[in-house]
Amino acid sequence: MTGAVTHDPPPTTGGGPDKPLIVTEDAMLLDDLLRLCAAAGATPEVHHSVPERRGSWESAPLVLVGDDAARRVRGAARRRGVVLVGRDQDDPGVWQRAVEIGADHVLMLPDGEQWLVDRIADVAEGVGRPALTVGVIGGRGGAGASTLACALAVTSAREGLRTLLVDADPLGGGLDVLLGGESTEGLRWPAFAASRGRVGGSALEESLPRLHSLRVLSWDRGDCVTIAPSAVRAVLAAARRRGGTVVVDLPRRIDDGVAEILAQLDLGLLVVPAELRAVAAGRRVASAVGMVLRDLRVAVRGPFGPGLDDSEVARLLGLPLVGEVPVESGLLRPDGGKAPPGATARGPLARFCKTFWERALTEAGGS
Repeated sequence: MTGAVTHDPPPTTGGGPDKPLIVTEDAMLLDDLLRLCAAAGATPEVHHSVPERRGSWESAPLVLVGDDAARRVRGAARRRGVVLVGRDQDDPGVWQRAVEIGADHVLMLPDGEQWLVDRIADVAEGVGRPALTVGVIGGRGGAGASTLACALAVTSAREGLRTLLVDADPLGGGLDVLLGGESTEGLRWPAFAASRGRVGGSALEESLPRLHSLRVLSWDRGDCVTIAPSAVRAVLAAARRRGGTVVVDLPRRIDDGVAEILAQLDLGLLVVPAELRAVAAGRRVASAVGMVLRDLRVAVRGPFGPGLDDSEVARLLGLPLVGEVPVESGLLRPDGGKAPPGATARGPLARFCKTFWERALTEAGGS
């Protein structure tokens, strides 16, 4: 069992990952907490009461207080990131003790073990602000969504942001091909098909192909492999914990795996050519995506049909307008050149992407 007393995040330090602090004299509880720390890849600092060393209590990124030690830490300075850990599921006084020590959460073992491992692992990885995660989806086939997704990722990396491009369409042929890196060593989606529980963010990043200063999670050219929704959720969560930006190229069908991705997106871009049939198809896609993703915006691609411009397309779709996606050779022939989409910094597509990131990061508080 876990329960939240407040929703404030734990404090973060500027010096990278730090040790969690355990306060308990309960030998059995300590054994369990040390085991969970080992599973999360963290080495804790252990004390029987509030540490005498100045600053240790205040600076630890996460404090695990055994229920036996609640009275001994009652007078400690209030801080965020304190978890009261016990075993008695039926103890009615545990919530009062949590309030007395200013705990954010109450956790009972063994039920809360996975939650606690995840929280400790966040500390071990030095998790800060999650990545701004953007999904790109076509309003119809051939709308140019994959090209725009690649251009956004290439532009993000060129601006110095840690960037991961995720290919969520197993039938799309592989974004590594679009980036000219199909032979580059690194793991593809099938390697994560059996993933269970938490995926390490650092391990994920290091295992993927590095192309044009960004990491790419793509599909291989083998037989189509089904990735369980739980594996999709774990992989994308790991990617987001690394910070920076994550760009996801979405398929136009919504299955359980895609729904898991949509649930983790900060915003989505619907790429719609400025023609009536594409607008009609885009409305169907927007309706399906909008059931999960609240912030969906439209990027309009020319040339424009009779009576249509980007504002009119946005009005017909009932979506906020991001702008008109520039038409350039990379967009029309994504596999026709040596450079990936958006690689030319002064090109119209790269400028469009740079403007998008500036606005999106400002909205997210990232600048």
